[in-house]
Amino acid sequence: MPTLFDPLRAGKLQLPNRIAMAPLTRNRAPDAIPTELMATHYAQRASAGLLISEATAISQQGQGYSDVPGLYGSEQLEGWKRVTDAVHEAGGRIVTQLWHVGRISHEVLQPGHRAPVAPSAITAKAKTYLIDPQTGNGRFVPTSAPRALLASELPEIVHSFVAAARNAVQGAGFDGIEIHAANGYLLDQFLKTGANHRRDDYGGSIANRARLLLEVTRAIADAIGGGRCGIRLSPVTPANDIVDADPQPLFEHVVRELAPLNLAFVHIIEGATGGPRELPERPFDYPALHSAYRMAGGQGAWMVNNGYDRASAMQAVDSGYADIVAFGKPFISNPDLVRRLHDNLPLAPWDQDRFYGGGEQGYTDYPRYSDKAA
Repeated sequence: MPTLFDPLRAGKLQLPNRIAMAPLTRNRAPDAIPTELMATHYAQRASAGLLISEATAISQQGQGYSDVPGLYGSEQLEGWKRVTDAVHEAGGRIVTQLWHVGRISHEVLQPGHRAPVAPSAITAKAKTYLIDPQTGNGRFVPTSAPRALLASELPEIVHSFVAAARNAVQGAGFDGIEIHAANGYLLDQFLKTGANHRRDDYGGSIANRARLLLEVTRAIADAIGGGRCGIRLSPVTPANDIVDADPQPLFEHVVRELAPLNLAFVHIIEGATGGPRELPERPFDYPALHSAYRMAGGQGAWMVNNGYDRASAMQAVDSGYADIVAFGKPFISNPDLVRRLHDNLPLAPWDQDRFYGGGEQGYTDYPRYSDKAA
């Protein structure tokens, strides 16, 4: 059986190891434009089998937090091209995560300061992060009340995802994309009963609630090829005030429908994003989800995420359950995480106070492991 440190082909992506860097929002892209500092950050971590960029908005309407990057303007594409060039020069591979936040936004970030959009006009009990452009100080504030999208607006949402995917691979030099359909953002909002109370073809039944996600994914796979496309799902996370009444049949339907698209990978968040892997009040059978995908003919790499350490990641791959394991916070403070995991070296702690906003401190100033380290 392969190990965590063996190469893998995932669609059109040839990976030297099975360790991925998970998307990590860091709020260091003023005016939604990637910077040279971001290029340094990603290049430092290029030894990962696959880098997945921080979530990147497909449109201004898709923006939900201050100073997160976009993929809908020429300056944004130029900024990302500097990032991807730096990663490729360092020998890495990078895909970008395409993001529409839906209701997890604030009106000050929206075009014309209008209300954020959502499947239904239900305000999330959640917060977003705003940075004062005058002082540079950031703070968490409640999200704004959203309005429900009209069915006639949904083709434009699909178009924006496709345009961003084309921009990513054809203009910005990414090796592929990951569709963000997790963590209580727009596509996840359509999936789940807690946020979707629609009575049209995009609400009610499982097939209807999954419709937008599948339309987006099929359209992107047609545009850039399924082998350069991945998707991120989070069946039971409570992140951003999201919940579904019966997630097991919902997500088994989703992965069965994804199976024919020849995706590069399916990225599953197990449990609560950034929290416990087991939620007694929200039980879920992840091996059954994996089996549903494979039994439907899905060949994409199965990527698992949330709270894995060296031992559990190695076991997940050794057992044949997972093809790739994604690490988030450990990559923040360990740019050489692959080496540290391979050689069983100690991991450096992260500085949580510097996760969001700021400059190089807590971002590009974490050192690589030294043999002289204590």
